[in-house]
Amino acid sequence: MTQLVFIPGLAADAIIWQHQMAAMPAQLQPAVTDVHMRHVTLPEMAATLLQEHSGELILCGASMGGMLAMEVVHQAPQRTIGLALLGTTARPETDAMRALREAAIILFEQGRVKELLEANLAMAFHPGRADDSELRQIYLDFVLAAGAAQLIRQNRALMARPDARLHLGLVSCPTLVLCGDSDQLTPPECSREIVQLIKGSELKLVPKCGHMLTMERPAEVNAALLAWLAAIAPLT
Repeated sequence: MTQLVFIPGLAADAIIWQHQMAAMPAQLQPAVTDVHMRHVTLPEMAATLLQEHSGELILCGASMGGMLAMEVVHQAPQRTIGLALLGTTARPETDAMRALREAAIILFEQGRVKELLEANLAMAFHPGRADDSELRQIYLDFVLAAGAAQLIRQNRALMARPDARLHLGLVSCPTLVLCGDSDQLTPPECSREIVQLIKGSELKLVPKCGHMLTMERPAEVNAALLAWLAAIAPLT
C-alpha cells in the first residue's frame, strides 16, 4: 500500500493542506499527520510517523514539515518513494536564529503569543497579501490554537534539528522542491541548496508568493504536486 502523507509546519495543522487534500488522487489515501504536536524532537516525530503509516510513503512537508520529511527519508529511505519539500531548509539552526527563537520563547512563556505573532505576521506572506485579512486571520487562528506550550516545544525541536545536508545526497526518490519567490523565512537559496544535493530533484519557484505557499497560491502548488505525483505513479 502506498500513502501520501502531508506534514504541516510549525504550530500548523491540517488547514494549511486543505486545498491540497481536496485535489489529490483518492487512491493515494492522502492524510495529514500531527506527529509534530506529540513529540519533542524531529527524530522522534519521524519514528512515530513511520510507525503510524505502514508501507510505501510519498511525503509532502512544508517548512518544519519539510525538515521532518527529510528526517523520515533518512530513517527509512527504502520506504520513501516520493518527496516534496515546500518552503523549507536542510540547514541546521544558525546562532542568530537560535537567539531569536530563545527570545520568542521568553515572550511565549509570558503569555505574549498573539502580540509576537501579529508583530511578525508580514514575514509569513508575500507583501501583496498585506490586505488579505481573511488569509492572515486563518494563519493567526491555527497558531494561536496550537498555544504557547506547543510553540515552545516545536521551536526547541527546530533548534536541535540535525543537519539534513549530510544525508540528502543519498535520496534517490523523485523529489520536488517548491518555494515562494519572496519567501522571507526560508528564502529560495535554501531550496536551491536542497536541489543541488538531491540528484535529479526539481525546483519550482512560485511567483508572487511568500512562505505560506499552500495557502497563498494553492492552484500553482496543486498543479506542481499533481505533475510530480504523475511521475511517481508508475512506481506505486
